[in-house]
Amino acid sequence: MSLIDWRILILSILPITELRASIPLAITLGMDPLRAFVLAVIGNLLPVIPILLFLEPLEKLISKFTSFGVTFQNLLWKTRTKGELIKKYGILGLIFFVSVPLPGTGAWTGAILAWLLGVSCIKAFLAISIGVMVAGVIVTLTSLGLLKMASLYGLECFLLILVVLILIYKVYRKKRS
Repeated sequence: MSLIDWRILILSILPITELRASIPLAITLGMDPLRAFVLAVIGNLLPVIPILLFLEPLEKLISKFTSFGVTFQNLLWKTRTKGELIKKYGILGLIFFVSVPLPGTGAWTGAILAWLLGVSCIKAFLAISIGVMVAGVIVTLTSLGLLKMASLYGLECFLLILVVLILIYKVYRKKRS
């Protein structure tokens, strides 16, 4: 594996970026889209099993420390509020939740939700794996389409469309609140 491969793999492991950032970056750097997809999916799935296995003991340990315990409980509360879809649709809801390539809906949050809602590790890992692969396909195809559009119409057009999409997303989120 090359240095770029390792960087993409590590970027996919991180909870903020996951594969939603690593696939577009890898493709932009000239990596084969299939290779970018595989590395990003593997990287995105690496932390899932440790999260599922160690959250309960970690919660007990963190709760002993007041400042960390409060922060951790706030994180758990925020995650529980996103769990309505999973409560309603079960494993299919978890797959759908993880497969939507938006901020806050990836493998990390899906694993935390699965743990909070008492989904078994095996079922949760399978559902999260399917969701990550679906998200990877969506992000890969979107990245290829946006790069093609940028090369055809110029970078300015691409950036304008990106800004418009971000504004639409912000307006949509504001209306939901």
